[in-house]
Amino acid sequence: MSRAGGRARDPSARLAYRRGVGIMLLDRAGRVFVARRIDMPSDAWQMPQGGIDAGETPIQAAWREMLEETGTDRAELLAESRRWLRYDLPAELAAQLWRGRFRGQEQKWFAFRFTGADADIDIKRHKHPEFSDWRWASMAELPGLIVPFKRQLYADLVAEFAALVAR
Repeated sequence: MSRAGGRARDPSARLAYRRGVGIMLLDRAGRVFVARRIDMPSDAWQMPQGGIDAGETPIQAAWREMLEETGTDRAELLAESRRWLRYDLPAELAAQLWRGRFRGQEQKWFAFRFTGADADIDIKRHKHPEFSDWRWASMAELPGLIVPFKRQLYADLVAEFAALVAR
Protein backbone atom coordinates (compact mmCIF):
# COMPACT_ATOMS: atom_id res chain seq x y z
CA MET A 1 0.00 0.00 0.00
CA SER A 2 1.46 3.37 -0.97
CA ARG A 3 1.62 6.23 1.46
CA ALA A 4 1.13 9.93 0.86
CA GLY A 5 1.72 12.59 3.44
CA GLY A 6 2.14 9.91 6.14
CA ARG A 7 -1.30 8.40 5.53
CA ALA A 8 -2.14 5.19 3.74
CA ARG A 9 -4.09 5.74 0.52
CA ASP A 10 -7.50 4.15 0.28
CA PRO A 11 -7.54 2.05 -2.90
CA SER A 12 -11.30 2.61 -3.25
CA ALA A 13 -10.82 6.42 -3.47
CA ARG A 14 -10.40 6.17 -7.24
CA LEU A 15 -13.69 4.34 -7.70
CA ALA A 16 -17.01 5.86 -8.77
CA TYR A 17 -20.17 6.11 -6.69
CA ARG A 18 -23.05 3.75 -7.36
CA ARG A 19 -26.20 5.70 -8.26
CA GLY A 20 -29.22 4.86 -6.15
CA VAL A 21 -32.30 6.07 -4.35
CA GLY A 22 -33.50 6.14 -0.78
CA ILE A 23 -36.99 6.25 0.67
CA MET A 24 -38.13 8.01 3.84
CA LEU A 25 -41.59 6.53 4.39
CA LEU A 26 -43.52 8.51 7.00
CA ASP A 27 -46.65 7.28 8.74
CA ARG A 28 -49.50 9.63 9.63
CA ALA A 29 -47.90 10.32 13.04
CA GLY A 30 -44.63 11.44 11.39
CA ARG A 31 -42.69 8.32 12.30
CA VAL A 32 -40.29 6.78 9.78
CA PHE A 33 -40.22 3.19 8.50
CA VAL A 34 -36.90 1.51 9.39
CA ALA A 35 -35.88 -2.10 8.98
CA ARG A 36 -33.06 -4.41 10.05
CA ARG A 37 -31.05 -5.97 7.22
CA ILE A 38 -30.96 -9.76 7.02
CA ASP A 39 -27.27 -9.75 6.06
CA MET A 40 -26.05 -7.48 8.90
CA PRO A 41 -25.20 -9.04 12.26
CA SER A 42 -25.40 -5.65 14.00
CA ASP A 43 -28.45 -3.94 15.45
CA ALA A 44 -28.38 -1.30 12.70
CA TRP A 45 -31.68 -0.19 11.18
CA GLN A 46 -32.08 1.60 7.88
CA MET A 47 -34.59 3.13 5.53
CA PRO A 48 -35.30 1.38 2.20
CA GLN A 49 -32.79 2.12 -0.53
CA GLY A 50 -31.41 0.57 -3.68
CA GLY A 51 -29.85 1.01 -7.08
CA ILE A 52 -31.35 2.59 -10.16
CA ASP A 53 -31.91 0.04 -12.94
CA ALA A 54 -31.04 0.78 -16.58
CA GLY A 55 -33.74 2.93 -18.15
CA GLU A 56 -35.26 3.94 -14.80
CA THR A 57 -35.63 7.47 -13.51
CA PRO A 58 -34.82 8.03 -9.84
CA ILE A 59 -38.51 8.35 -8.90
CA GLN A 60 -39.36 5.13 -10.77
CA ALA A 61 -36.56 3.38 -8.88
CA ALA A 62 -37.89 4.76 -5.57
CA TRP A 63 -41.37 3.37 -6.20
CA ARG A 64 -39.91 0.00 -7.25
CA GLU A 65 -37.60 -0.19 -4.23
CA MET A 66 -40.42 0.75 -1.87
CA LEU A 67 -42.59 -2.09 -3.19
CA GLU A 68 -39.70 -4.59 -3.14
CA GLU A 69 -38.48 -3.75 0.35
CA THR A 70 -41.69 -2.89 2.21
CA GLY A 71 -44.15 -5.00 0.23
CA THR A 72 -46.40 -2.01 -0.42
CA ASP A 73 -46.60 1.11 -2.54
CA ARG A 74 -49.53 2.62 -0.67
CA ALA A 75 -48.00 6.06 -0.38
CA GLU A 76 -47.98 9.56 -1.76
CA LEU A 77 -44.88 11.51 -2.73
CA LEU A 78 -44.13 14.42 -0.40
CA ALA A 79 -40.65 15.64 -1.35
CA GLU A 80 -37.41 14.96 -3.19
CA SER A 81 -33.99 15.78 -1.77
CA ARG A 82 -32.53 18.99 -3.19
CA ARG A 83 -29.31 17.25 -4.15
CA TRP A 84 -27.72 13.85 -4.50
CA LEU A 85 -26.28 12.66 -1.18
CA ARG A 86 -23.18 10.49 -0.88
CA TYR A 87 -21.61 8.10 1.57
CA ASP A 88 -18.31 6.24 1.37
CA LEU A 89 -18.07 2.61 2.38
CA PRO A 90 -15.30 1.55 4.75
CA ALA A 91 -12.39 0.25 2.61
CA GLU A 92 -12.95 -3.37 3.63
CA LEU A 93 -16.62 -3.21 2.53
CA ALA A 94 -15.84 -1.35 -0.70
CA ALA A 95 -13.67 -4.28 -1.77
CA GLN A 96 -16.50 -6.76 -1.11
CA LEU A 97 -19.73 -5.06 -2.20
CA TRP A 98 -20.76 -4.63 -5.83
CA ARG A 99 -17.68 -6.64 -6.90
CA GLY A 100 -15.43 -3.83 -5.69
CA ARG A 101 -16.53 -1.43 -8.45
CA PHE A 102 -17.82 1.42 -6.24
CA ARG A 103 -16.51 3.44 -3.30
CA GLY A 104 -20.01 4.10 -1.95
CA GLN A 105 -23.35 5.39 -3.09
CA GLU A 106 -24.69 8.65 -4.45
CA GLN A 107 -28.40 8.73 -3.76
CA LYS A 108 -31.46 10.79 -4.54
CA TRP A 109 -33.86 10.59 -1.59
CA PHE A 110 -37.64 10.77 -1.65
CA ALA A 111 -40.04 11.31 1.23
CA PHE A 112 -43.43 9.60 1.04
CA ARG A 113 -46.48 9.59 3.30
CA PHE A 114 -47.68 6.04 3.93
CA THR A 115 -51.40 5.87 3.17
CA GLY A 116 -52.04 2.25 4.09
CA ALA A 117 -52.32 0.29 7.31
CA ASP A 118 -49.45 -1.50 9.05
CA ALA A 119 -50.93 -4.79 7.80
CA ASP A 120 -50.11 -3.65 4.23
CA ILE A 121 -46.39 -3.80 5.00
CA ASP A 122 -44.90 -7.18 4.11
CA ILE A 123 -41.08 -7.19 4.17
CA LYS A 124 -41.01 -10.85 3.10
CA ARG A 125 -43.18 -10.35 0.00
CA HIS A 126 -40.26 -10.03 -2.44
CA LYS A 127 -38.55 -13.18 -3.72
CA HIS A 128 -35.29 -12.10 -2.05
CA PRO A 129 -36.22 -10.11 1.08
CA GLU A 130 -33.56 -7.78 2.48
CA PHE A 131 -35.01 -7.22 5.94
CA SER A 132 -35.68 -9.44 8.94
CA ASP A 133 -37.73 -6.96 11.00
CA TRP A 134 -39.25 -3.48 10.73
CA ARG A 135 -40.69 -0.75 12.94
CA TRP A 136 -41.64 2.92 13.04
CA ALA A 137 -39.02 5.28 14.51
CA SER A 138 -38.97 8.99 15.24
CA MET A 139 -37.08 11.08 12.72
CA ALA A 140 -34.72 12.26 15.48
CA GLU A 141 -33.67 8.63 16.13
CA LEU A 142 -32.54 7.97 12.56
CA PRO A 143 -28.84 8.96 12.70
CA GLY A 144 -28.32 6.79 15.79
CA LEU A 145 -29.94 3.74 14.21
CA ILE A 146 -27.83 3.48 11.06
CA VAL A 147 -24.31 2.10 10.62
CA PRO A 148 -21.67 4.73 11.45
CA PHE A 149 -20.53 5.38 7.87
CA LYS A 150 -24.06 6.51 6.88
CA ARG A 151 -24.78 8.69 9.94
CA GLN A 152 -23.96 12.04 8.32
CA LEU A 153 -26.19 11.25 5.35
CA TYR A 154 -29.07 10.40 7.73
CA ALA A 155 -28.45 13.59 9.73
CA ASP A 156 -28.60 15.59 6.48
CA LEU A 157 -31.88 13.89 5.54
CA VAL A 158 -33.40 14.63 8.94
CA ALA A 159 -32.46 18.30 8.56
CA GLU A 160 -33.90 18.48 5.03
CA PHE A 161 -37.14 16.56 5.64
CA ALA A 162 -37.89 17.58 9.26
CA ALA A 163 -40.55 20.09 8.20
CA LEU A 164 -42.59 17.22 6.69
CA VAL A 165 -43.35 15.87 10.16
CA ALA A 166 -45.18 19.06 11.08
CA ARG A 167 -47.56 18.71 8.10
